[in-house]
Amino acid sequence: MDGSTTARVDYGSEEAAMKAYLADGERRAATLGNRGPIRFTASGELHPDILDAYWRCGFYVFEGVLRPEELADLEGDFRNILDRLPVERGAAVDAKGRPALAADCKGPNLLWSKPLGDPFGGTELANGRHPVKMYEPQAAADAPKEVVYLILGSLQFSEAALRIYGHPDLLAVAAAINGPDFTPFNEALFIKEPGRGASVAWHQDGVTHWNSADWDQGIHGFNFMGQLYGCTAANGVWVVPGSHKQGKVDIRKLVAEAGSERLPDAVPIIAQPGDVAITNRQALHGSFANTSKDWRVTVNMGFHRRRSVLGVKGGGVHNKEAVYDAARIRERARLIGYGIDARRQRFPDETPYVYRPHADEGLAYRWDATARADIKDYNLLDLSI
Repeated sequence: MDGSTTARVDYGSEEAAMKAYLADGERRAATLGNRGPIRFTASGELHPDILDAYWRCGFYVFEGVLRPEELADLEGDFRNILDRLPVERGAAVDAKGRPALAADCKGPNLLWSKPLGDPFGGTELANGRHPVKMYEPQAAADAPKEVVYLILGSLQFSEAALRIYGHPDLLAVAAAINGPDFTPFNEALFIKEPGRGASVAWHQDGVTHWNSADWDQGIHGFNFMGQLYGCTAANGVWVVPGSHKQGKVDIRKLVAEAGSERLPDAVPIIAQPGDVAITNRQALHGSFANTSKDWRVTVNMGFHRRRSVLGVKGGGVHNKEAVYDAARIRERARLIGYGIDARRQRFPDETPYVYRPHADEGLAYRWDATARADIKDYNLLDLSI
């Protein structure tokens, strides 16, 4: 997709400081030693150097994970999604008068923001986990009133994203970090449109386990972030390395000490098209409004330890609060089975991943027309903790 834009963004007095911050963050990110291809040992285990770097930094960039043809598939789906968005928040039709994307869904799927806005920062939304509002640059005069920046339950809208969800190497990474009985969390599509994409205020994911007796650095799981067009310091996610080990961080204090939301210890996730980052959900992270000329489209896929969700009352951020029993976990995990089979059909040269809970129960999932109907509103069962 053409990433250029003629829209002029007004940075105001923040322009010079922001440009220097972006450049410095990119330099520091390059020194962390937490990037490279997915590698396994001779015995099939995730390479210990990768695990060491992930647990040290709280994130890792896997390079060259997605094949060129699946990036082309994903871009085709993304263009179709853009074409089918409602003409405005709450509208039932798209710009061509057709039923709009997600208009008939029960779950919350489309999140809107004013261009270059920060819809969560400084509010009580999402349990108030975004306590400080990000700087909101002035968008161009011809920008729309609102843009869609986040699509939840995204696997029902993109078969290409579902196939990425079933990627054998990514699922093997999930097993290495969360155990072979890992469970889903949720999936989303982040859209950072040039000159319009919203920011996401500094926050730590996770609600349920901060005060648990068995709290540790991985109890709230992680997110994969597959990149369609890559990401830069200007439009990507920023992470404070090592913050996943610190427990609940006082974000207001950090911002006050920094004198702005440009936290001095944070670094950007820099990625090329086809790279997939993994980020610990407890790491302090956020992103700035996309004032650049480049698109960022991120396929977000989260996973948990089974013991972190089984018998646990949900955090209520991505769905209504509920106690997650084995039946609910099994039903939500059918998306893993569908993703594996959808990928097998598209890439028969690959060896499909074997998901241990399905194998142990003798469950088999087939991706077909019946399955497509079955996953409508699947995100109502997201395992949010």
